[in-house]
Parts: sequence; C-alpha cells; structure tokens
Amino acid sequence: MTGSREVYVSVDGLRELVDRQHGVVTRSQLSRLGVGPPEVACHLAALRWRALSEQVLVTHRGPLTRAARRWAAVLGAPAGSVIGAWSALEVGGLEGWHRDPIHVVVPRGAYPDRHPWLVVHESRRLREEDAVDAGGLPVHSIARAAVDAGAWQRSWRTAAGLMAAVVQQRLGATDDLFAMLDTVGKVRHRKVMRLALADIVGGADSLAEIDFARLCRRGGLPEPARQAVRTDARGRRRFLDVEWRLPGGRRFVVEIDGVGHLERDRWYDDLLRDAELGADAATVRIRLPAMAARYEPERVLAVVRRHLGW
Repeated sequence: MTGSREVYVSVDGLRELVDRQHGVVTRSQLSRLGVGPPEVACHLAALRWRALSEQVLVTHRGPLTRAARRWAAVLGAPAGSVIGAWSALEVGGLEGWHRDPIHVVVPRGAYPDRHPWLVVHESRRLREEDAVDAGGLPVHSIARAAVDAGAWQRSWRTAAGLMAAVVQQRLGATDDLFAMLDTVGKVRHRKVMRLALADIVGGADSLAEIDFARLCRRGGLPEPARQAVRTDARGRRRFLDVEWRLPGGRRFVVEIDGVGHLERDRWYDDLLRDAELGADAATVRIRLPAMAARYEPERVLAVVRRHLGW
C-alpha cells in the first residue's frame, strides 16, 4: 500500500478534498473517489490516518485545528446541519466574543457525532435560506447566528451586547437582525435584543430616554427635563439626556447610554464631551445604561432617589 503522499497523487481529487476540508473526510467521500475500505483500513492500521467516528476520518495524526473541527462537526451530522451561533460568528469575523467549543445546529431529533469540543443544538427552524457557503462549509448567516447565540444565553446582558457588537463591527445590518428576530418567533431574550437594536438606531430621542422618564413617573419622582441644552468649553451647543433643577440652584444630570455607546469612537467622543462640559459644585452628572431602566428598574430608582435626596 502506498503512503499518504502517494495516494493523494494517485487518486484524482483527493488532495483537493483533503485541503478544502482541512484534513477531515468521510468514508463515503473517499469511496466516491475510488478509495475503498481496504485502502482506508491500511492507512488506519499504519497510523497515518485516524477515525473520529465510524464515518469521519482525519488524514493525519496531529491535533485538529478549529477549522478542521468545524468540518468534523458538519461531516458527522445529518444533511442540512450547519455551523451556527458563536462558531458561525467567528467564521464571519466577529472579534472579542470567542467561545472555545464548536457549535453545530442539526435538525430536531437527529443523532450527530459527539465530541468533547462540540456543542450540538437541535432546531425545528433549519432553513436553507439562513445558510451561506464558507469555502464549501455550510454556515449560518450572521443574522441567524447572532440571534441564535443571543437566545441561547442565560444573561440578557450578553444577548444585548452581542447585538451591539455585530452592528458595530459592521458584520450585520440592524434591518437584517430585526427581520431575523421576526422570523424566528418567540425565542429567549427576543425583546431585549429588539430593544438593543432600537437603542443603536434610536438617536437623541431614543426609547431609552422615554423608558427612563416613564420609570421616574412610576417611581413617584419628579419628571426631568429631556434633552436640555448646555454650552461646552468650545462654545458649542450640547444636548444632555435628562436634567433636574433642584432647590438652591443645583442640577442633577443623567446621561442615558444605549448599547451604541459601547462603540469605540462613540465612547471616546462621550468621554471628551463630559470633559468639555465639565462640572461645578452645583452640578452632579451620572451615566446609566439604557437597559438598566428596563431590567433593573428598582436599582436605577434607588440611584436617582439618592442623588435627588428624595
């Protein structure tokens, strides 16, 4: 029996298959190329190849790269399975949200290969139109992967932050993410993901400020002035989110930061704006995350009451 290099040369198409799939192949793929069970057995016995499962083989003895693990996940799963969630986002270029396991989405009731490094998600909503081709590897689109990843988290904060990261890194458009949330229906954190996207596109009179004013009324607090105008150190007119004028001429200012403020350039501008506006003995300024008014309202009310002396 020839060695691995020789068989790659002698079997038409094998080298291309191995290179494309990062060394991971199936017995059926080999059979279609004319590499039958006796040849496969010889490579395995000679310790040139190894078996990941009954059907999936690795054409070397070294460790599996992340790319190879993605191929192994799909090749060891039923037809229609795709790389999804965090792993699809990784393929799409998302930075700063690495998750070590490989995530594969399979049809409900399927029996894919299992590995310690693999997370299997069963889905009743596997649609061909949600998948894209990444060098031959079936991968969920950014919008589908982001919504799935957000819905499968315990923390709503993670779901909201992920929506912001996908938009801020210019991997997905808010319209596509809104449309995907409508398509998938009732999933966990759906509301918070929609609100996070609304914050990103909301602008100065965003839902965040509306929610905050509503919270103050509900908590029996005086309603603040919204979008008060001040002049910064350079003489420019600036718009604050909410402001109270208190007895004795004091002011209490609250900046409402939606998830869009997490973007690097916007965070930079926000800090400079604070510095240019400055503060004085009669002004107290704090910044609150927009989501807090919706998901930790009592905590926010306690903060505001303390500063208002209410």
